[in-house]
Amino acid sequence: MINSLVRSLKEILYPRNCLLCRERIPLDDQKDLVCLKCLKEISPHLPPFCRKCGRGLAQEDTAQHTCGECLNARFYFERAWAVCPYKKNARELIHQFKYKNKIFLAKPLSELMIDFIRHYHLPLNHCDYLIPIPLSPAKLREREFNQAEVLAKEIAGHFGIQLLSNNLKRVRNTPAQADLDKESRWKNISGAFRITNPETIKGKTILLVDDVLTTGATASEASRVLKNARASAVYVFTLAS
Repeated sequence: MINSLVRSLKEILYPRNCLLCRERIPLDDQKDLVCLKCLKEISPHLPPFCRKCGRGLAQEDTAQHTCGECLNARFYFERAWAVCPYKKNARELIHQFKYKNKIFLAKPLSELMIDFIRHYHLPLNHCDYLIPIPLSPAKLREREFNQAEVLAKEIAGHFGIQLLSNNLKRVRNTPAQADLDKESRWKNISGAFRITNPETIKGKTILLVDDVLTTGATASEASRVLKNARASAVYVFTLAS
C-alpha cells in the first residue's frame, strides 16, 4: 500500500516523457528517457549482410554477397557490421546523444550493439583490442566526450576485451563528414589519423568502433593507418549505417 502510494507520487511529481514520442513513460518501463515502444521500433539490419559494409542485402545482391554501393569500393578493413539503418528513431537518438549532450543514451544504444553481437555471434573473441574512432582535440573540447569511445567502453566492459583509446589519434580537425558528398569525404579524411605506438598494434586484430558508418571513408582511413602499423586485421562495428 505504502509502496504503491510512493510510486504514484513519483509519477505525479517527477513525470518522465520519452525523448522520441513524448508520451509519458510508466515508472516500470523507464529506461534512460526512451520508452520501450520506441526502442523496439529500431529495426536491425537482417542477414544476409553485405560482406563489406554490413548492411542487409537486397535480393538481387545476394549472389555476390556485396551490396551495390560496395561493389566497386576498396576498403582497408576486412569487413564491417552495423546494428541498424541510420534513420528514424536510431538517427534521432544518435543525434541527441552526440549533439545534445545526452550521454545517458550510451546505455540503451550500447545495449543494442551488445545484443547484436551476441545474436549474430560476431567474432569478438578473436579481437585483441577495441579502438574507438577518435575525435580531433578541437572537436573533443567542443563536445566534451567522444561518442565512439563511450560506446566502445560499454562493449569492452561487457565482453572483457581491452579498450585501447589513446593509440589512434586524429591529427587534423576536418570538416564534418556529414556535410560532404561521397567523393569529398574520402579526400577530407585522408591523412587525418596517426598511431602513437605502432609496436602495440603490430600483429594484433583490431575492432574499430564508431556510431555511424556511411561511405566507410573514416573507418577505411583509420584502418589504413592501423594496417601501416602492421595490424594483422581490422574489423569495424557501428551502431548504424
